[in-house]
Amino acid sequence: MTVAPQIPGRIEAALQEAIATAQAGSAPPKLASALHYAVTPGGARIRPTILMAVATACGDDRPALSDAAAAALELVHCASLVHDDMPCFDDADMRRGKPAVHKAYGEALALLTGDSLIVLGFEVLARAAHHDPMRAARLVGTLAQRTGSPGGICAGQGWESEDSIDLSAYHQAKTGALFIAATQMGAIAAGQEPEPWQELGARIGEAFQVADDLRDALGDADSLGKPVGQDAVNGRPNAVLEYGVDGAIRRLKDILGGAIASIPSCEGEAMLARMVRAQAERLTPVHARV
Repeated sequence: MTVAPQIPGRIEAALQEAIATAQAGSAPPKLASALHYAVTPGGARIRPTILMAVATACGDDRPALSDAAAAALELVHCASLVHDDMPCFDDADMRRGKPAVHKAYGEALALLTGDSLIVLGFEVLARAAHHDPMRAARLVGTLAQRTGSPGGICAGQGWESEDSIDLSAYHQAKTGALFIAATQMGAIAAGQEPEPWQELGARIGEAFQVADDLRDALGDADSLGKPVGQDAVNGRPNAVLEYGVDGAIRRLKDILGGAIASIPSCEGEAMLARMVRAQAERLTPVHARV
């Protein structure tokens, strides 16, 4: 992935510091262990990487605030995975190549782990607020908006309980919301206005959802680290089911082109374009590469 080489290390350091904070003192040992298990080892860390890449492209003049924003976003994302895997939703046994949290620790601790990670994400932002209180307040508001309802990841999960599903609204909420958070929070952390970055986040989110649908339909569990074919099993909206494989690949091409074209003018514009292409290429099954 074409990003500044220090970004992955900054993300991991910020996440480990956050988890250590949650495990300190008299934390229940099993819950403390489950928090670490849910976050480490991580997946691709796509969302915080995009956030940091946008912050870098915009100058990154408050790096400690960018680090906190990246950690907070990833903690919320990890929480959503813990909840998604539970029997009341996807009932998935595997995540990131190992047993899902509810399989390793039980449903009760999985629920508490997801809840704790969400709260921890906002605590991380609160602890970093002294670096720039106004920016921190905007980061909290943006993350909250993209986590809850009407247009956050909670709303995305809620669409799965509806009799009739708007595929575009479903994707925008369930997947797009945290990608919009990534681009906007990166801009906010670096002192830029977030609105010009919304379209990029929305388009990246839609592209990654289509790529994920292709992986679910065409990939294998060993390479993905999670079950495949779950959308068909659960009757969930899926771009491959909607458009067919070829149609989904064409859709992915169109979305990526729009995403790159939507990048606001900034010093790191070329780097961001390369990152979007590289991430989409990496996440798409080999036989569906654009």
